[in-house]
Amino acid sequence: MTSERPTTLLAELTHRCPLHCPYCSNPLDLIRAERELSTDDWKRVFTQARALGVLQLGLSGGEPMIRKDLEELAAHARGLGLYSTLVTSGLGLTRARAERLRESGLEHVQISIQDADPEVAERIAGVSSVKQKMAAAAIVRELGFAFSVNVVLHRANLDRIGAIIELAAELGADRLELANTQYYGWGLENRASLMPTRDQVTRAQAITEEAIRRYKGRMQILFVLPDYFEQYPKPCYGGWGKLYIVVGPDGKALPCHGATQITTLAFDNVRDHSLEWIWQESAAFQAFRGDSWMREPCRSCPRKTVDFGGCRCQAFALTGAAENTDPVCVLSPDRGMIDAAIAEPSESPEYRYRVIAEPQRA
Repeated sequence: MTSERPTTLLAELTHRCPLHCPYCSNPLDLIRAERELSTDDWKRVFTQARALGVLQLGLSGGEPMIRKDLEELAAHARGLGLYSTLVTSGLGLTRARAERLRESGLEHVQISIQDADPEVAERIAGVSSVKQKMAAAAIVRELGFAFSVNVVLHRANLDRIGAIIELAAELGADRLELANTQYYGWGLENRASLMPTRDQVTRAQAITEEAIRRYKGRMQILFVLPDYFEQYPKPCYGGWGKLYIVVGPDGKALPCHGATQITTLAFDNVRDHSLEWIWQESAAFQAFRGDSWMREPCRSCPRKTVDFGGCRCQAFALTGAAENTDPVCVLSPDRGMIDAAIAEPSESPEYRYRVIAEPQRA
């Protein structure tokens, strides 16, 4: 049992998506449409989440606009008092659909942008998308939604971070999330092509810090250094099973986006158990709470209450054991593999984009 209560639910309504971004946070084994939760299933999950203490709801995917019941789900969330954010590529967000979502009570829209350069943006996305994204952003502003822009940063777009920031400002974003690629799942699969150089990261940080000062009070800018380039890892969502629940399209409940890749854990399904039971009782949510699971050097390290040993998904992906210290940490015996990964781009400066075929997402 835990006294902690979650504040945020991310509802991954579908893995279907028109884009084919090589850093996609969804698992390599994507859920097909016929396995997705029904409308009633999702409503029950939202109701249980609110009773558990959740205040914020993310309606995500894949591309959540593909779900025809999106307005109905948004209305149900509003009725429960949840603050809802639509996390979307912007594709499919027509004025008529946006108006219905506004009437349903949706409050916040986050649109992903791949780059300020339209040609590169569409090469990253794998489809023609820039005009639709720009049109969607204009509709979002006109209808008065709270508006965020999200940009995943990597080797192909980091040199244009200044232009990306200016584009977000021109679109009227209230908030800009500059999210460095996380290297697990699809990101790890394509790490050799996505990993920036240290010089890129250093320049991007300086440009962003200046922009944060310049846009203070007008646009909030969030930028966190990619953890491969830091000495210590970041805490995983405030700690495993402390604040955050992800429910996948098939109903599996997870402590974070990447948890499904930890094959040594079995994740319970909201079709079989209540969200309360999963949060309190399931073995997966209890697995990395506290510090009894930790191995050295984490177990005796004073930072264990700061970063909780780092990312469990990253530890598993890189070392094969989720109990190990996140290799990003300079105290980890596996830190050498991070240093080697950082060094790789300098040996082949030409960026080669690799398109991943994902027919199950069509």
